[in-house]
Amino acid sequence: MIRVEQGKRRKDRYTILSPRLLTELDRYGAGRPLARWLFPAHQADQPISPSTAQHIFDAAKARVGLQKPGSIHLLRHAFATHLLEAGVDLRTIQVLLGHASLATTSRYLHVTRKTLDAVQSPFERLTLSTPTVTD
Repeated sequence: MIRVEQGKRRKDRYTILSPRLLTELDRYGAGRPLARWLFPAHQADQPISPSTAQHIFDAAKARVGLQKPGSIHLLRHAFATHLLEAGVDLRTIQVLLGHASLATTSRYLHVTRKTLDAVQSPFERLTLSTPTVTD
């Protein structure tokens, strides 16, 4: 788990942290002095600004050739959608995103083609009996 401090509306919350991501973050922080912020601004007592984070995100997208428009905030939508596709229940997704309302969480959930392709028609579940012919 990772603690998000002073997120939107100054709320604190916990969310999941992948062991793979933790390994990458350890490598990122190796050899750096411990600081309050994982991603500090030029003044180490301040966090990186949202505009700087967006600039880094845009540069990373350009480096890998992604041309689809979108902000760093869309990563929250993708996170929620991937959790839903993995079978995580809505209430847990709500808590991980730090939402007070399930209605807010539902706006983050997108139905992908993969999900639609996996839906089985209710017609396929019908058991049809073969009529018997009597003379």
